[in-house]
Amino acid sequence: MFKFLTKAMVSGVVLIASHGAQAQALLLAISEGTSGGLDAAQVIAKYKDVGDAISRGMRSSVNVVFVRDFATLEEGLKTNRYAFVMARPSDYPARAMRDSGYNYVANAKPDGQCYIVVKKDSPLKTLADIKGKKIALPEKVAYMSKFCAAELRSQGIDLDKEKNVTYVKEQAAVTFYLDNKFADAGAVASYSGVGKNWEKNGDRILHKSIAQPYFPLVAYNKINTAQIVAVQRELLALSNSETGKEVLKRIGINAFDATGEAKLRALPQWLEQEAKSPK
Repeated sequence: MFKFLTKAMVSGVVLIASHGAQAQALLLAISEGTSGGLDAAQVIAKYKDVGDAISRGMRSSVNVVFVRDFATLEEGLKTNRYAFVMARPSDYPARAMRDSGYNYVANAKPDGQCYIVVKKDSPLKTLADIKGKKIALPEKVAYMSKFCAAELRSQGIDLDKEKNVTYVKEQAAVTFYLDNKFADAGAVASYSGVGKNWEKNGDRILHKSIAQPYFPLVAYNKINTAQIVAVQRELLALSNSETGKEVLKRIGINAFDATGEAKLRALPQWLEQEAKSPK
């Protein structure tokens, strides 16, 4: 009887400890923006290995959660609901660093850029040539439209003063507008399907913006510097093995980079200053 009770008590302690560890698992929130049609289960499976890499660095359980809409993402960042957040558009993690005490961990390689694109038979030769022309961009509230608008302002082109700017629902529609001569030039993300494939048929990229961090990973302020360094070590190591390369390929990036903190911290100010600067 004594042995039976002892075993039962030990089992109970193990069970309680197991439940406690499970309850204390850190959350890695993933936001893929408006792209893709994956459900929560698919996203969790897709990023599980990234969560496992973070878990190894933290020496603590990490659970992946999918955040589909931006309102939930922003509210979760403001309340520190998530220990880690890997999100695009990049302005959400960047604002979380500025406003909610999150710290930089890494970002995806390559960086993101705004491409100003034209068809191969376009007479436009330089960026300045798009002034007064018909320009198509993703919807005005989209991050890439804000990114492209900021870049164009820095190049002396204020979209608010252009009379022939059309905002379309998604980047694929920019292609439609250019193919059908509804627009002379378009703006797309370098990491979008449109951007990646634009030159394959001889079409031209008229201008490439400055590069900004893409798909950043940030951590709330309960994660200390030593832990961040350990997580960075695990993420950077993924590109050094075939298994790790498969993980990276699955989430659509080439590697992780841990050198983009200064640029990510400066991103909100760059977007906002450009939007407010008189031309």
